[in-house]
Amino acid sequence: MGEVLTVPGTAEFDQVAQDYRAQHAHSTGVSEEALDYFASYKIEYVQQLWRERGRSPRVIMDFGAGIGNALRPMHKAFPEAEIIALDVSRASLDLVDAQAIPHVRTLAYDGFHVPLPEASLDCVFIACVFHHIPAEHHIALLRELRRVLRPDGLLVLFEHNPLNPLTRLAVARCEFDRDAVLIGAGEMNRRLKAGGFIRTDRKFCLFFPPALALLRPLERFLGWLPFGAQYHLVGS
Repeated sequence: MGEVLTVPGTAEFDQVAQDYRAQHAHSTGVSEEALDYFASYKIEYVQQLWRERGRSPRVIMDFGAGIGNALRPMHKAFPEAEIIALDVSRASLDLVDAQAIPHVRTLAYDGFHVPLPEASLDCVFIACVFHHIPAEHHIALLRELRRVLRPDGLLVLFEHNPLNPLTRLAVARCEFDRDAVLIGAGEMNRRLKAGGFIRTDRKFCLFFPPALALLRPLERFLGWLPFGAQYHLVGS
């Protein structure tokens, strides 16, 4: 008889889907509207990466899309792209479907195998998902993501920075982060390479809160400094 696998995070995020934004806002000490700032921040970075390449992605997957915080800014940035919102939580994906965002389709998966053909995506976007997934599954999942990416595709992964004390406080205060294990940027980069991503780039980000958004242009000079609230990795 084969090993029985438990889908990581399913019950946890089904239970909090309806009040996810309120819980997240409470733990971070910002308004629910400010959460949209953080989602837009990430998508603007992804958009800049593709501008630098002189083209736009045709098919994007939001891996661990949850209730879809990033999907409206993603559609705005890439209006012609097909966007796949993938998650283990069907309750969360039902809330995505209810938003009826153009060119977005939801896809539930088992937490282990991405139900898409090989080399079918141009871009995989991941926003603070891996700290919810048991570490022993990380490399296998990253191999799955490398499999479904086209050879010239990009994976863009954001994670909480455990070196930032305010980040650690926000995670500690968040009910649905109670089992989260934060991952250092160096370790996550190592796992990315073990998952088959040959070229990787690592930078720290989110040094300024929404109230100091005017200072965001300075962040391009601070990416080396390991004290941003989050970091991002780009793999290809």
